[in-house]
Amino acid sequence: MYFTYYFHTIEGQKRLLSFKSHVGVPALAQATTNFRLLEFPYRSLKLQKQIAKVLSDLDAKIEVNNKINQELEAMAKTLYDYWFVQFDFPDANGKPYKSSGGKMVFNAELKRKIPEGWEVDSFSAWIKNDKSGDWGKEKKQGNYVNKVSYIRGADLNGLNGKGEVKSPTRFILEKNNHKLLEIGDFIIEISGGSPTQSTGRMAFITKETLERFENPLICSNFCKAVTLKEEKALYNFAYEWNRLYDEGVLFGWEGKTSGIKNLLFESFVTNHQVSKPDGQVIELFYNKAKPIHAQIQTNLKQNQKLSELRDWLLPMLMNGQVTVGEVEQELGMVAEDITKYGK
Repeated sequence: MYFTYYFHTIEGQKRLLSFKSHVGVPALAQATTNFRLLEFPYRSLKLQKQIAKVLSDLDAKIEVNNKINQELEAMAKTLYDYWFVQFDFPDANGKPYKSSGGKMVFNAELKRKIPEGWEVDSFSAWIKNDKSGDWGKEKKQGNYVNKVSYIRGADLNGLNGKGEVKSPTRFILEKNNHKLLEIGDFIIEISGGSPTQSTGRMAFITKETLERFENPLICSNFCKAVTLKEEKALYNFAYEWNRLYDEGVLFGWEGKTSGIKNLLFESFVTNHQVSKPDGQVIELFYNKAKPIHAQIQTNLKQNQKLSELRDWLLPMLMNGQVTVGEVEQELGMVAEDITKYGK
Protein backbone atom coordinates (compact mmCIF):
# COMPACT_ATOMS: atom_id res chain seq x y z
CA MET A 1 0.00 0.00 0.00
CA TYR A 2 2.86 2.38 0.83
CA PHE A 3 4.41 1.97 -2.61
CA THR A 4 1.03 2.43 -4.30
CA TYR A 5 0.89 5.88 -2.72
CA TYR A 6 4.59 6.53 -3.30
CA PHE A 7 4.23 6.10 -7.06
CA HIS A 8 1.55 8.79 -7.08
CA THR A 9 4.07 11.38 -5.92
CA ILE A 10 6.13 13.42 -8.38
CA GLU A 11 9.29 11.86 -6.97
CA GLY A 12 7.89 8.34 -7.37
CA GLN A 13 6.79 9.03 -10.95
CA LYS A 14 10.23 10.37 -11.83
CA ARG A 15 11.98 7.34 -10.36
CA LEU A 16 9.67 4.94 -12.19
CA LEU A 17 10.06 6.74 -15.52
CA SER A 18 13.83 6.87 -15.08
CA PHE A 19 13.93 3.14 -14.32
CA LYS A 20 11.72 2.29 -17.31
CA SER A 21 14.02 4.24 -19.64
CA HIS A 22 17.03 2.43 -18.12
CA VAL A 23 15.82 -1.20 -18.36
CA GLY A 24 13.11 -0.79 -21.01
CA VAL A 25 9.45 -1.70 -20.62
CA PRO A 26 9.87 -5.36 -21.73
CA ALA A 27 12.65 -5.89 -19.17
CA LEU A 28 10.57 -4.24 -16.48
CA ALA A 29 7.71 -6.62 -17.19
CA GLN A 30 9.85 -9.75 -17.44
CA ALA A 31 10.79 -10.41 -13.84
CA THR A 32 10.46 -9.19 -10.30
CA THR A 33 14.23 -9.07 -10.02
CA ASN A 34 14.31 -6.09 -12.40
CA PHE A 35 11.95 -4.19 -10.15
CA ARG A 36 14.26 -4.81 -7.21
CA LEU A 37 16.86 -2.66 -8.94
CA LEU A 38 14.64 0.40 -8.50
CA GLU A 39 16.02 2.63 -5.73
CA PHE A 40 13.77 4.19 -3.08
CA PRO A 41 14.39 6.52 -0.15
CA TYR A 42 14.68 4.32 2.95
CA ARG A 43 11.65 4.13 5.26
CA SER A 44 11.29 1.56 8.01
CA LEU A 45 8.50 -0.96 7.56
CA LYS A 46 6.77 0.48 10.63
CA LEU A 47 6.85 3.98 9.16
CA GLN A 48 5.66 2.71 5.77
CA LYS A 49 2.63 1.14 7.44
CA GLN A 50 1.92 4.31 9.43
CA ILE A 51 2.05 6.53 6.35
CA ALA A 52 -0.11 4.12 4.34
CA LYS A 53 -2.70 3.99 7.13
CA VAL A 54 -3.05 7.78 7.35
CA LEU A 55 -3.62 8.04 3.59
CA SER A 56 -5.80 4.94 3.29
CA ASP A 57 -8.04 6.15 6.14
CA LEU A 58 -8.83 9.25 4.07
CA ASP A 59 -9.50 7.11 1.00
CA ALA A 60 -11.75 4.85 3.08
CA LYS A 61 -13.85 7.82 4.18
CA ILE A 62 -14.19 8.91 0.54
CA GLU A 63 -15.32 5.41 -0.42
CA VAL A 64 -17.90 5.37 2.40
CA ASN A 65 -19.32 8.65 1.11
CA ASN A 66 -19.48 7.25 -2.42
CA LYS A 67 -21.43 4.21 -1.21
CA ILE A 68 -23.80 6.41 0.78
CA ASN A 69 -24.40 8.53 -2.32
CA GLN A 70 -25.12 5.46 -4.44
CA GLU A 71 -27.72 4.34 -1.90
CA LEU A 72 -29.27 7.82 -1.70
CA GLU A 73 -29.49 8.11 -5.49
CA ALA A 74 -31.00 4.62 -5.76
CA MET A 75 -33.55 5.58 -3.10
CA ALA A 76 -34.65 8.71 -4.98
CA LYS A 77 -34.81 6.91 -8.33
CA THR A 78 -36.86 4.05 -6.87
CA LEU A 79 -39.29 6.56 -5.40
CA TYR A 80 -39.58 8.34 -8.76
CA ASP A 81 -40.22 5.08 -10.63
CA TYR A 82 -42.80 4.01 -8.06
CA TRP A 83 -44.68 7.30 -8.18
CA PHE A 84 -44.35 8.43 -11.80
CA VAL A 85 -43.73 5.29 -13.86
CA GLN A 86 -45.90 2.83 -11.94
CA PHE A 87 -48.24 5.69 -10.89
CA ASP A 88 -48.38 4.60 -7.26
CA PHE A 89 -47.85 8.06 -5.77
CA PRO A 90 -49.80 8.75 -2.56
CA ASP A 91 -53.50 9.45 -3.22
CA ALA A 92 -55.69 11.71 -1.07
CA ASN A 93 -55.76 9.00 1.59
CA GLY A 94 -52.01 8.35 1.46
CA LYS A 95 -52.48 5.04 -0.39
CA PRO A 96 -50.74 4.01 -3.67
CA TYR A 97 -52.84 5.66 -6.39
CA LYS A 98 -53.01 3.03 -9.16
CA SER A 99 -52.88 -0.02 -6.89
CA SER A 100 -55.73 1.42 -4.83
CA GLY A 101 -57.99 1.82 -7.84
CA GLY A 102 -57.15 5.41 -8.83
CA LYS A 103 -58.76 6.34 -12.13
CA MET A 104 -56.50 5.95 -15.18
CA VAL A 105 -57.29 7.64 -18.52
CA PHE A 106 -55.99 6.59 -21.92
CA ASN A 107 -53.92 9.27 -23.64
CA ALA A 108 -53.74 9.07 -27.42
CA GLU A 109 -50.45 11.01 -27.68
CA LEU A 110 -48.58 8.78 -25.24
CA LYS A 111 -50.54 5.69 -26.30
CA ARG A 112 -50.99 4.60 -22.71
CA LYS A 113 -53.05 5.31 -19.63
CA ILE A 114 -52.08 8.04 -17.18
CA PRO A 115 -53.72 9.20 -13.94
CA GLU A 116 -56.81 11.31 -14.31
CA GLY A 117 -56.00 15.03 -14.04
CA TRP A 118 -52.43 14.74 -15.33
CA GLU A 119 -51.42 16.84 -18.32
CA VAL A 120 -49.49 15.83 -21.42
CA ASP A 121 -47.17 18.36 -23.01
CA SER A 122 -43.65 18.81 -24.33
CA PHE A 123 -40.59 19.56 -22.20
CA SER A 124 -40.65 23.08 -23.64
CA ALA A 125 -43.80 23.76 -21.59
CA TRP A 126 -41.67 23.24 -18.46
CA ILE A 127 -38.83 25.52 -19.60
CA LYS A 128 -38.70 29.24 -18.82
CA ASN A 129 -35.55 30.06 -20.78
CA ASP A 130 -32.19 28.64 -21.78
CA LYS A 131 -28.65 30.03 -21.74
CA SER A 132 -26.07 29.35 -24.39
CA GLY A 133 -22.56 28.33 -23.43
CA ASP A 134 -19.38 30.40 -23.46
CA TRP A 135 -15.63 29.81 -23.47
CA GLY A 136 -14.03 33.14 -22.60
CA LYS A 137 -10.27 33.54 -22.30
CA GLU A 138 -7.62 31.51 -20.52
CA LYS A 139 -6.15 34.61 -18.88
CA LYS A 140 -7.57 37.92 -17.74
CA GLN A 141 -7.29 40.40 -20.60
CA GLY A 142 -9.15 43.49 -21.79
CA ASN A 143 -12.81 43.21 -20.79
CA TYR A 144 -12.48 39.51 -19.98
CA VAL A 145 -12.20 40.03 -16.23
CA ASN A 146 -14.79 37.81 -14.53
CA LYS A 147 -13.24 34.57 -13.26
CA VAL A 148 -15.43 31.47 -13.65
CA SER A 149 -15.24 27.68 -13.63
CA TYR A 150 -16.44 25.98 -16.80
CA ILE A 151 -18.65 22.89 -16.80
CA ARG A 152 -18.09 20.76 -19.90
CA GLY A 153 -19.78 17.57 -21.01
CA ALA A 154 -16.83 15.67 -19.51
CA ASP A 155 -17.61 17.21 -16.09
CA LEU A 156 -21.29 16.28 -15.93
CA ASN A 157 -20.75 12.81 -14.48
CA GLY A 158 -18.46 14.30 -11.83
CA LEU A 159 -21.03 16.94 -11.01
CA ASN A 160 -23.47 14.08 -10.44
CA GLY A 161 -20.93 12.24 -8.28
CA LYS A 162 -19.92 9.57 -10.80
CA GLY A 163 -16.38 10.72 -11.51
CA GLU A 164 -14.06 13.68 -11.16
CA VAL A 165 -14.81 17.29 -11.97
CA LYS A 166 -11.84 18.96 -13.67
CA SER A 167 -13.54 22.16 -14.71
CA PRO A 168 -11.08 24.68 -16.18
CA THR A 169 -10.88 28.22 -14.84
CA ARG A 170 -11.25 31.00 -17.39
CA PHE A 171 -12.39 34.62 -17.71
CA ILE A 172 -15.56 35.94 -19.34
CA LEU A 173 -16.91 39.33 -20.33
CA GLU A 174 -18.94 41.10 -17.66
CA LYS A 175 -21.82 41.47 -20.13
CA ASN A 176 -22.07 37.67 -20.25
CA ASN A 177 -22.81 37.33 -16.55
CA HIS A 178 -26.39 36.43 -17.46
CA LYS A 179 -25.01 33.07 -18.59
CA LEU A 180 -23.82 32.17 -15.08
CA LEU A 181 -25.48 29.09 -13.62
CA GLU A 182 -27.97 29.54 -10.81
CA ILE A 183 -29.76 27.27 -8.36
CA GLY A 184 -32.30 25.18 -10.24
CA ASP A 185 -30.53 25.37 -13.60
CA PHE A 186 -29.89 22.29 -15.71
CA ILE A 187 -26.76 21.72 -17.80
CA ILE A 188 -27.42 19.59 -20.87
CA GLU A 189 -24.71 18.27 -23.19
CA ILE A 190 -25.51 19.37 -26.74
CA SER A 191 -22.48 18.03 -28.63
CA GLY A 192 -20.42 14.93 -27.98
CA GLY A 193 -21.56 11.42 -27.17
CA SER A 194 -20.23 8.29 -28.85
CA PRO A 195 -21.60 5.34 -30.86
CA THR A 196 -22.76 3.77 -27.59
CA GLN A 197 -23.58 6.96 -25.69
CA SER A 198 -26.04 9.56 -26.89
CA THR A 199 -25.71 13.28 -26.38
CA GLY A 200 -27.99 14.80 -23.77
CA ARG A 201 -26.21 13.94 -20.53
CA MET A 202 -27.53 16.20 -17.82
CA ALA A 203 -26.74 17.61 -14.38
CA PHE A 204 -28.61 20.15 -12.29
CA ILE A 205 -27.50 22.89 -9.95
CA THR A 206 -28.45 23.12 -6.28
CA LYS A 207 -27.18 25.42 -3.54
CA GLU A 208 -24.89 22.62 -2.37
CA THR A 209 -23.53 22.16 -5.90
CA LEU A 210 -22.44 25.81 -6.09
CA GLU A 211 -20.76 25.49 -2.69
CA ARG A 212 -18.37 22.88 -4.14
CA PHE A 213 -16.68 25.57 -6.27
CA GLU A 214 -14.69 28.69 -5.46
CA ASN A 215 -15.83 30.47 -8.63
CA PRO A 216 -19.22 31.08 -10.26
CA LEU A 217 -20.13 28.36 -12.77
CA ILE A 218 -20.87 28.61 -16.47
CA CYS A 219 -21.34 25.91 -19.09
CA SER A 220 -19.11 25.48 -22.12
CA ASN A 221 -20.11 25.98 -25.75
CA PHE A 222 -20.89 22.28 -26.12
CA CYS A 223 -23.57 22.49 -23.43
CA LYS A 224 -26.75 24.45 -22.83
CA ALA A 225 -28.22 25.66 -19.54
CA VAL A 226 -31.96 25.48 -18.94
CA THR A 227 -34.12 27.24 -16.34
CA LEU A 228 -37.57 25.90 -15.47
CA LYS A 229 -40.76 27.88 -14.96
CA GLU A 230 -41.53 26.08 -11.71
CA GLU A 231 -38.78 25.64 -9.13
CA LYS A 232 -40.44 22.58 -7.59
CA ALA A 233 -40.58 20.74 -10.92
CA LEU A 234 -36.77 20.37 -10.78
CA TYR A 235 -36.61 16.73 -9.70
CA ASN A 236 -39.49 15.59 -11.90
CA PHE A 237 -37.80 17.15 -14.92
CA ALA A 238 -34.43 15.67 -13.95
CA TYR A 239 -35.62 12.11 -13.41
CA GLU A 240 -37.88 12.06 -16.45
CA TRP A 241 -35.07 13.39 -18.66
CA ASN A 242 -32.64 10.80 -17.27
CA ARG A 243 -35.20 8.02 -17.68
CA LEU A 244 -35.52 8.84 -21.40
CA TYR A 245 -31.72 9.12 -21.71
CA ASP A 246 -31.17 5.75 -20.06
CA GLU A 247 -33.74 4.16 -22.38
CA GLY A 248 -31.85 5.46 -25.43
CA VAL A 249 -34.63 7.79 -26.57
CA LEU A 250 -32.22 10.67 -27.26
CA PHE A 251 -30.37 8.63 -29.91
CA GLY A 252 -33.39 9.37 -32.10
CA TRP A 253 -32.91 13.13 -31.72
CA GLU A 254 -29.34 13.53 -32.93
CA GLY A 255 -27.77 15.09 -35.99
CA LYS A 256 -24.17 15.36 -37.17
CA THR A 257 -21.97 18.31 -38.03
CA SER A 258 -18.45 17.58 -39.29
CA GLY A 259 -18.63 14.12 -37.78
CA ILE A 260 -19.66 15.41 -34.32
CA LYS A 261 -22.99 14.31 -32.93
CA ASN A 262 -25.34 17.11 -31.88
CA LEU A 263 -28.52 16.87 -29.84
CA LEU A 264 -31.43 18.42 -31.74
CA PHE A 265 -32.40 20.13 -28.51
CA GLU A 266 -35.11 22.49 -29.72
CA SER A 267 -36.76 19.79 -31.78
CA PHE A 268 -36.67 17.30 -28.91
CA VAL A 269 -38.03 19.56 -26.16
CA THR A 270 -40.72 20.93 -28.50
CA ASN A 271 -41.96 17.66 -29.99
CA HIS A 272 -41.38 14.87 -27.51
CA GLN A 273 -44.47 14.52 -25.33
CA VAL A 274 -44.31 13.65 -21.63
CA SER A 275 -46.84 13.38 -18.84
CA LYS A 276 -46.86 16.10 -16.22
CA PRO A 277 -48.28 15.26 -12.78
CA ASP A 278 -50.53 17.62 -10.89
CA GLY A 279 -48.82 20.31 -8.85
CA GLN A 280 -49.49 18.72 -5.47
CA VAL A 281 -47.69 15.48 -6.38
CA ILE A 282 -44.80 17.42 -7.96
CA GLU A 283 -44.36 19.44 -4.75
CA LEU A 284 -44.52 16.31 -2.61
CA PHE A 285 -41.77 14.64 -4.65
CA TYR A 286 -39.68 17.84 -4.56
CA ASN A 287 -39.85 17.85 -0.76
CA LYS A 288 -38.76 14.20 -0.66
CA ALA A 289 -35.92 14.51 -3.21
CA LYS A 290 -34.43 17.85 -2.13
CA PRO A 291 -32.83 16.71 1.16
CA ILE A 292 -31.55 13.55 -0.53
CA HIS A 293 -29.71 15.52 -3.19
CA ALA A 294 -28.53 18.11 -0.67
CA GLN A 295 -26.82 15.27 1.24
CA ILE A 296 -25.34 13.82 -1.95
CA GLN A 297 -23.76 17.16 -2.88
CA THR A 298 -22.56 17.73 0.70
CA ASN A 299 -20.85 14.33 0.62
CA LEU A 300 -19.25 15.20 -2.73
CA LYS A 301 -17.95 18.46 -1.31
CA GLN A 302 -16.52 16.57 1.66
CA ASN A 303 -14.85 14.08 -0.70
CA GLN A 304 -13.31 16.96 -2.58
CA LYS A 305 -11.82 18.37 0.63
CA LEU A 306 -10.61 14.94 1.74
CA SER A 307 -8.98 14.34 -1.65
CA GLU A 308 -7.25 17.71 -1.49
CA LEU A 309 -6.01 16.92 2.03
CA ARG A 310 -4.75 13.48 0.96
CA ASP A 311 -2.99 14.88 -2.11
CA TRP A 312 -1.35 17.60 0.01
CA LEU A 313 -0.24 15.13 2.68
CA LEU A 314 1.06 12.54 0.21
CA PRO A 315 4.34 14.22 -0.82
CA MET A 316 4.77 15.86 2.59
CA LEU A 317 4.71 12.49 4.36
CA MET A 318 6.85 10.80 1.74
CA ASN A 319 9.67 13.35 1.89
CA GLY A 320 9.49 13.82 5.65
CA GLN A 321 8.32 17.44 5.69
CA VAL A 322 5.63 16.39 8.16
CA THR A 323 5.62 13.41 10.49
CA VAL A 324 2.89 10.83 10.97
CA GLY A 325 2.53 12.04 14.55
CA GLU A 326 1.93 15.64 13.44
CA VAL A 327 -0.64 14.51 10.89
CA GLU A 328 -2.46 12.26 13.36
CA GLN A 329 -2.56 15.11 15.87
CA GLU A 330 -4.03 17.43 13.24
CA LEU A 331 -6.56 14.85 12.10
CA GLY A 332 -7.38 14.10 15.72
CA MET A 333 -8.65 17.65 16.13
CA VAL A 334 -11.45 16.86 13.70
CA ALA A 335 -11.86 13.17 14.56
CA GLU A 336 -15.18 13.78 16.33
CA ASP A 337 -16.64 15.19 13.13
CA ILE A 338 -14.50 14.63 10.07
CA THR A 339 -17.35 15.98 7.98
CA LYS A 340 -15.98 19.38 9.00
CA TYR A 341 -13.73 19.01 5.93
CA GLY A 342 -16.82 19.19 3.78
CA LYS A 343 -18.25 22.35 5.26
